[in-house]
Parts: sequence; C-alpha cells; structure tokens
Amino acid sequence: MSTTERRISHGTADLPDHVDVLVIGLGITGVGVALDAVTRGLSTLAVDAHDLAFGTSRWSSKLVHGGLRYLAKAQVGVAHESAVERGILMQVTAPHLTSAMPMLVPLMSSVSTFAATLTRGGFWAGDMLRRTARTSAQTLPKPRRISATETLRLAPGLRTDGLRGGLLSWDGQLEDDARLVTTVARTAAARGAHIRTRARVLSATGTSVELRDELTGETRTITAGTVINATGVWAGELVDEITLRPSRGTHLVLRGSTLPRLRVTVTAPVPGSTSRFVMVIPQPDDTIYVGLTDEPVDGDIPDVPTPSEAEIGFLLDVASAALAQPLRRSDVVGAFAGLRPLIDAGDGSTADISRKHAVLTSKTGVITIVGGKLTTYRRMAQDAVDAAVEAAGLVAGPCVTASTPLLGAASRAELARLEEPARLVRRFGTDAGLVLDNARAVSGLSDEELLAPATDLVPVTLAELIFGVTHEGAVDVDDLLDRRTRVGLVPADRELLVPLAARALELARTSH
Repeated sequence: MSTTERRISHGTADLPDHVDVLVIGLGITGVGVALDAVTRGLSTLAVDAHDLAFGTSRWSSKLVHGGLRYLAKAQVGVAHESAVERGILMQVTAPHLTSAMPMLVPLMSSVSTFAATLTRGGFWAGDMLRRTARTSAQTLPKPRRISATETLRLAPGLRTDGLRGGLLSWDGQLEDDARLVTTVARTAAARGAHIRTRARVLSATGTSVELRDELTGETRTITAGTVINATGVWAGELVDEITLRPSRGTHLVLRGSTLPRLRVTVTAPVPGSTSRFVMVIPQPDDTIYVGLTDEPVDGDIPDVPTPSEAEIGFLLDVASAALAQPLRRSDVVGAFAGLRPLIDAGDGSTADISRKHAVLTSKTGVITIVGGKLTTYRRMAQDAVDAAVEAAGLVAGPCVTASTPLLGAASRAELARLEEPARLVRRFGTDAGLVLDNARAVSGLSDEELLAPATDLVPVTLAELIFGVTHEGAVDVDDLLDRRTRVGLVPADRELLVPLAARALELARTSH
C-alpha cells in the first residue's frame, strides 16, 4: 500500500460536499456496499457513529456457512446463495482470512440410528451445495463417517460411553469477523472510498445526510446521488417503514486448555430439536467458543447486547452432554452476544425466520439493505447498489466484487510461502510484511519487541496494534482491543493489554 492511498479515518473534516453514494453503517454490509460502489466508479462515503464492526458484525460464530441449515428448511435459494458466497470468500476474495473447519457430530447413544441417517443425508446434501457452488474439494473436503478411534483423536474430550463413531463434514471458518470488516473497509478506502468512523447521522433522506463529528461536535450536511442504510438491527431508527424482529445469539469463551487438543468443531444437538445445535468451536488464538442461542429481543436495541445467565447455563448444559467432563461456569472466561437483524415476516419463533435479505426504499428515497447474514454480505451489497443506481439514475459500471481480492489476499500456496510470522499472515495475508515494516518505521523498535506475544495467553503483538492506528482508523484503546483485535472478549486479558494498546497509540501519534 502506498502512502498516497486513502486510509480509514474518523470525523467529518475534509469530506466532499457531495458524493454519488453515501453509506450509513460500517458493519460488514456497510463496508461491503462501500467497496461495491467505489469499484463501480462511484464516489463513495461510508460513515458510522461508532467504529468499524461496532455492532452485530463482531458477535458472530466466526464461521462462513454453506447454507445447510437453510436447505433443511427448504430455503433452497438462501442455501445456494450462502454456498456460492462461501466459495467466493474462501477461494477468491479472502483466502487469507478463511480456512476449512472440520465439523464433527459424535454418534453417541443419545443419537438414534434414524437421527444419524438424517444427519448424514444432510451432510451429503451440503456437499451437493458445495459442488453446485463450484467450490473445490481441496478447499472443503467431502463429508465422511469416521470411527470412534478417529473421533476421539480429533476431539479427545468427548464422552466415550456409547460412542460408535462420528460424522465429519467441513465448513468455512473466519480468522475473525471484525478483521474481515476491517479488511473490506481498508480495501474500499484503498480504492478511493471515504471511510469515516465517529460520524453520526442525525437525519437522512434519499439525497442528503446531516452528520455530527462525534469527536469535535461539528455538524454538516452532505448531499448524495443516493443514500444507503446499512445499519442492521438499527435500520428502523433511520427509516420508519422498517420492521425487524431481532434475535439474540450468545457465545461463551473458554480457554483452549479447557478442552486440550480439540481439532474440530463439535456439534451437539439441542434436545427436542432436529435443526438446532450447540457448537464447540476452537479458535486460532487458543480459545474456544461455545454457541449459540436464539432468543427474541423486545424493546430498545442496545449498542452492546448482554448475554443472560439463562443462555450461559443452556450452552454449558447442551455442550456438556457430549463431553466426558462437564463444563463449569468457572470455565467461562468471557461471553458475548449479537443481534441478528431478522425481517419480521409474520408469526413464528425467530429461529424459524428466513435469513433472506431485502432491499427496501423509504418514502424519502433512502435505500435500506437488511436481513441476511455475514456470509452473504457481498451479494447483499451488490443488490443494494444495483437498486440504488437504478433508482437514482447513476452512471456506474457492473459489480466486480466477486472477482476483486481484498487487500492481502493470495492463493493458499502463495500464503504458505510467506516468511513473516504465522499470526500476521493469518490476519493480514500478503500485507504481513507491510504491518511489520510500518511498525519498524513508526516505532524504531526491534522486531523482537514488535512481534513478542503480549502475554503467554494472548498472542497479540505491538506491530499489529500500531498498524491498527496508522492504517485501520483506530482512535482509542477500545478500537484496538475490542475490534482490531479481539482481546476484549476475555475481560481479564483486556485489562492486561490496556498499557500495550496505549503505547501503540502513543507511538503512532508521535511518529507523524
């Protein structure tokens, strides 16, 4: 990245008075819209009152789903779309931020032969989705039945009584959801889009937005050819016509040492349901996530949702049923919850509401993109920009995001040949060298100090924190620890890293 390329910034200073496309919201859908619009040749501004990935986009399971769950509900179109978008992410746009995750259903005494046959049929249907989406078996291997011995080798902590084997399938896993948002935003900025955090929308129409700089208090109005609302569960606060039925999904965070040598995601069925599971998901940073719940949310939408003790207990109970040693409340070192922006399509529980997305136009002309899920963000952005361009009569090129690699992307073979530290390669791909070179130039410190893990349990480095400030728009410690990295998911770790994050901010600011 050259020093002349635009970078993520904050506030409202030095913005143009008019742009072709103005995007509200810097979650995965908003940054996806910004990238789609700017790569069509449209001048683009995308803003958020808080920060990148401040809302739902940082609270997912960090998986890139292929749509099997939707196929089970006969939502064939949603399932196929998910599989296609998963393939694009894993093979074209973000191989550096994705990996194949083995998913294991242990065949225990509680799983009947009929249930096992049904699950196996579902896995093969999922593999058919993979093939129709043209995703290589080298990217996502075919599902198979495995023996009890292999099952225990992949998941040593499983209950052995009555274990007769397992069903192994594959899905996509993200290095981190907030990292994907940040990378898409960086890519959009590098292409010429204005990406601004701390810029709150006070009011919006289809052709103008009043902004307030949350750091200075300055207000200003910017006109646009079209305004796109990509604020997820908060969409109804900008557009009265939007009715959503949010659902809360909670995850627990455990230390990797709680289930040593876990190499697969263990999928435990929820009693009484044929389509709901609790997943025990190992993470690249030696933590484990256990999730997730599906609870309807009524009333005001909080900025940061809070998991309930009932949800925590539910997740521990369902996961423990598959384990030799039950999980305890004291094993939980962190917990997080996100709100799904589900479209209210009638009666029924939130677990049964379709994950389809919709593009809606308000009376004032604001285009709202809502619904959907993280995996299909690119297609959601494409549909939103298509609708906005047509409604506003803008002159734009075709959508090219399906073939536009994000910054740092490369083939898996090329990524494997990189000599930079593995953590930086996983999080920045071919930009790993840029991250280290930048930290050297900014700080003047040795590689040993820049690349040292923050603690024995937290692999975050000073180099990536500095990059978060210089290239990724981080303004404060919260940005660095809660979104550019995910240290904040474990409060005890977060407290330990506050001084390191403050040091990164100081080094970056004094270097200018």
